Amino acid sequence: MKKGTLIFFCGKMGAGKSTKAKVIALEKNAVLLCEDEWLAAVYPNAITSLESYVHFSNQLKPQMKKLVQSILSTGTDVVMDFPANTLAQRDWFRRLFLEIEAPHHLLYIDSPDAVCLAHIAQRRLEQPERAKTDTAEMFAQVTQYFVAPTDAEGFHITRLQQKAK
Repeated sequence: MKKGTLIFFCGKMGAGKSTKAKVIALEKNAVLLCEDEWLAAVYPNAITSLESYVHFSNQLKPQMKKLVQSILSTGTDVVMDFPANTLAQRDWFRRLFLEIEAPHHLLYIDSPDAVCLAHIAQRRLEQPERAKTDTAEMFAQVTQYFVAPTDAEGFHITRLQQKAK
């Protein structure tokens, strides 16, 4: 049986990964899995810092991996709104699709910091519950770990370049 395609994203905080994930999931009639939604549902009010995010994200990943591999094995595409912003995060995605020999597509949303910060400010207004973590300070803290994907990593990458407004 043909496996579904795993579609996942790389881009700085506020680059537009979640927005693009929703659009692609609708276009492809794919299952959309959003890390922020899962973390909020499984660990309500627990994400208060970068450290707590990393801890709870890592707690979620083993079960998420099983779920995604199960869905892909049915031939259904999966769009994952989970960050692939570091080498370690991308290695997790690699294991996810390689173990079941499913196709994949990594979308890299390359946005200038000014665009990301503007998106984060807008998101704080639209989603006040994120005001504590969606800050310029958190952006700076998270961005220091960001590593853009390269062809040498072996992913099927599409780069979407955003210009400063």
